[in-house]
Amino acid sequence: MCPTIVPYTYEAKKEKRIYFTSLLKDMKILVATEKPFARKAVDGIRSIVEEAGYQLELLEKYTEKAALLAAVADADALIIRSDKVTAEVIAAAKNLKIVVRAGAGYDNVDLEAAKARGIVVMNTPGQNSNAVAELAIAFMIYMSRNRFTPGTGCEIQGKRLGIHAYGNVGKLVGRKGKALGMEVVAYDPFITDDAVFAADGVKRVSSVEELYKVSDYLSLHIPATEQTRKSIGYDLLMSMPKGATLVNTARKEVIDEAGVIAALSEREDLKYITDIAPDAAAEMAEKFGKRFFATPKKMGAETAEANINAGLAAARQIVAFFKTGDTRFQVNK
Repeated sequence: MCPTIVPYTYEAKKEKRIYFTSLLKDMKILVATEKPFARKAVDGIRSIVEEAGYQLELLEKYTEKAALLAAVADADALIIRSDKVTAEVIAAAKNLKIVVRAGAGYDNVDLEAAKARGIVVMNTPGQNSNAVAELAIAFMIYMSRNRFTPGTGCEIQGKRLGIHAYGNVGKLVGRKGKALGMEVVAYDPFITDDAVFAADGVKRVSSVEELYKVSDYLSLHIPATEQTRKSIGYDLLMSMPKGATLVNTARKEVIDEAGVIAALSEREDLKYITDIAPDAAAEMAEKFGKRFFATPKKMGAETAEANINAGLAAARQIVAFFKTGDTRFQVNK
């Protein structure tokens, strides 16, 4: 006996649409930020989320992981900044479908745990890039002028600027360096077309070793991966020209602290400035004086513009994901 076929009528379609519309309205988007977005950014996120028909919940300035675990329990989407989304957090988030890190780096999210649950993880590339690039250039000037203390400094014009990783931030640092009269060279293992660099008036070098060997200022923009962790240390710094400065606005994990300390100890002309305080920051500040500086807190994306741009981009990406299935910025495919 053949099964009875029920015609898919207009009324059935209407009921299905109403059902899914109801589901969408029940979607809860959680913004969990130990260090909150600017109020203007939060207002913009709320406007985007609620206009799309979703609910917004805020968890700001939390100090205990328990607060995050409780808040994500019924969240369908999560927006974070530098907050850590561990396997424990993912396990607690039974309804979670997407996590968006408002910023470029995403090593604060357990990608494998998310992937195992079918949770999409995205970042918001390019939204903080100008803020970080401006900070990198400011770092170079700050160190070239002896951290604005009395004494004769030098100018960065005419010096050679090396860019390690030529992504969104690296390109902007290179362009700003060119505008200030610097000669710019770059290395990126994933970009081998000289034309990409030449379009910005930048010369591509063929290896990391060559890059450090020729750079008066080395601006570091590599991500923290299995291949890059502790990859910047003694040998590379010791190969740099006399008076060279290493500028780190990337990640703490890519630095071999012991190697950097050894290099700065042996060569009193080398300098290191970082937006991510090393574990040995106090020791380095005492030992190397004006040749070392670390910001008290990570400042790369700490501009009003970057704060707003990244937050709004995160909200728009979540809405696009739920409405159309857009996964353009997914990082855990």
